[in-house]
Amino acid sequence: MAAKTIKKEKTFSLHWGTGVISEEAKVEGEHHIPTFQLLKYMDGPAKGTASIRFCYYSHDGRFQRSPLMMSDAEIEGMGNALKKTPEIRALLKKMLA
Repeated sequence: MAAKTIKKEKTFSLHWGTGVISEEAKVEGEHHIPTFQLLKYMDGPAKGTASIRFCYYSHDGRFQRSPLMMSDAEIEGMGNALKKTPEIRALLKKMLA
C-alpha cells in the first residue's frame, strides 16, 4: 500500500467559502483511496480559516460523499503519508492533546 501526498494545489468551493487544498495525505486502499485534506479558505464567510476534510476517492478518481472508513492497513499507510503534511499533523495532534 503506497502513501501519497499532493503535488499541486487544488481548489474547493463550499457554501461558507472557497479556497485551496494546501496539503493532502492519501493512501491507496483495496476498495477506495482514503484522503485527509487541509482546506484553507481564501474567500467567503470562512476567509482566513482552515479545516481538515476526511474523505475518500474511488480508484478512478471520483470524490465520494459517503463516510470515510479505513482498515488497519490503510490507517498505517495514512500515518506514513501524514509525515509529509506538517500542518495537518499539527492540527490532528491538537485533537489528541
